[in-house]
Amino acid sequence: MLKIENLYVSYGGIKALQGIDIDVPDGKIVTLIGANGAGKSTLLRTISGLVKAESGSIKFNDKELLNLPINKICQEGIALSPEGRHVFSDLTVQENLKIGAYLRKNKKEIEQDLQWIYKLFPRLKERSWQLAGTLSGGEQQMLAVGRALMSRPKVLMMDEPSLGLAPLIVQQIFDIIKTINKMGVTILLIEQNANMALKVADIAYVLETGSIVLKGSGSDLLNNDSVREAYLGKKK
Repeated sequence: MLKIENLYVSYGGIKALQGIDIDVPDGKIVTLIGANGAGKSTLLRTISGLVKAESGSIKFNDKELLNLPINKICQEGIALSPEGRHVFSDLTVQENLKIGAYLRKNKKEIEQDLQWIYKLFPRLKERSWQLAGTLSGGEQQMLAVGRALMSRPKVLMMDEPSLGLAPLIVQQIFDIIKTINKMGVTILLIEQNANMALKVADIAYVLETGSIVLKGSGSDLLNNDSVREAYLGKKK
């Protein structure tokens, strides 16, 4: 489905990504783990068109995405739920969600999907007319995910969805990730909570200073000694 080959991205003289190769198969949860500054967010921003690549290839269903404008990439079926949530604070929950469907025209389908999001996130329905800036961190994360889903993506990219959230809310977010995936949405997940990410992942990659250093199933990497020591806080 989504295939990244030999991708290089530089910021000035700094090489952020160095020859990245990643496959995101249809219907799977793929996760990238790595330390801050490894290049994880840069990868998602490059796929979504927010950052320009130096060279390489990003293909979605065999169509090259590099150099396409952001709206065209979104129309192909790729959505990003960004790190830090970035909800529109002065707009209501419902207004934020409808912004996620700004490229769509069928009002009936948009309303059906809005009700689907409210079923997926009952808390958002309770607060549909509340300003997004007054929501808790967990509620804002739910809103960011819901807004991305309103574009009807085939691939949902999630950047640090559990960042700064209480453990109980983190568990809820990961339960929602699994539910969304079961509904047929492919997930590309970046997450510093390596333990949770690897538990839900079908395929996992370890990114270090812009390069892929390990690949395997989520369970394989969860039991890998070097991964356990570096990212799970467990000694060999």
